[in-house]
Amino acid sequence: MNLSDLSIEEIRKQLPHGNQPLPPHFLNQLRHDPREGVRKIHELLKKRHDRERAERLRIQNMLNFERVLWKSGIQSIAGVDEVGVGPLAGPVVAAAVIFPPGTELAGIDDSKRLDPEQRVKMEAAIRRSGAAIGIGSADVDEIDRLNIYHAALLAMRRAVEALPSAPQHLLIDARTIPGVSIPQNSFFKGDGINFSIAAASIVAKTYRDRLMEELEKTYPGYGFARHKGYGTPEHQAAIRGLGPCPIHRMSFPVIRELCGEFSKLFYALQQQLEEVGSAAALGSFERTLKDRWPELGEKEQRKIKLMISRRWKTI
Repeated sequence: MNLSDLSIEEIRKQLPHGNQPLPPHFLNQLRHDPREGVRKIHELLKKRHDRERAERLRIQNMLNFERVLWKSGIQSIAGVDEVGVGPLAGPVVAAAVIFPPGTELAGIDDSKRLDPEQRVKMEAAIRRSGAAIGIGSADVDEIDRLNIYHAALLAMRRAVEALPSAPQHLLIDARTIPGVSIPQNSFFKGDGINFSIAAASIVAKTYRDRLMEELEKTYPGYGFARHKGYGTPEHQAAIRGLGPCPIHRMSFPVIRELCGEFSKLFYALQQQLEEVGSAAALGSFERTLKDRWPELGEKEQRKIKLMISRRWKTI
């Protein structure tokens, strides 16, 4: 195509749409066109081209380990990850995802880096890719009985067992799943650096979020649909006002604290500390605290000191 024979409007109609790649020779013609309007089109498309190239390189880097295994003849590779270790309520959920060899999906990333709309979009793309998916969970009773670490491992094992067929290899975020004879590799912060693990984090997160939205209907008043069980100020206030419900993790010390284990002064100070938004405000809080310090019990003092220390690290 000779762009010099086309008007700017005609060139616009020829532009690739959606996910169609931008041919380098097409960009080159735009760059050398003498018309200012055409060069502006080139600038916009060049930015898009650079973004797409960077995304392809990112995805290729995330697929490094899968490619090594695929080339060695291992075709069925499951990425495994869990979500829901930190919340005060609800189950811990894990997902296992097996992609057909050679799969690449732009946009795959650690679920924590994606907003809810992006996660839903990527979950649909993962399912469309022909991926095999297994979901596993451990309920609140199991969390309270086993502790959250071992309950998360149980959920991951159940996710692997829920796959339509047993994988040949497992790629796991920061853990080794006990009781599984399949070869496995663990990656520190794997959901941010490995393609299959990141996909599993997206599937697990969207599944658990929908589950917590349904539990909001069963246990109204706690705000589960909004905070998904995490210990937000809203959630903590609801626990103080309503008491815990059957899906709260009673083995978590914070639940017992919110139910009145500490004094009213402690909870008032805790609320003030959560609202501190600057180093100056935190310093003022510490100075004010000195006058009330003798009114706190020894255990409360230790807890307040720990919370202040953590708050300094986040400001």
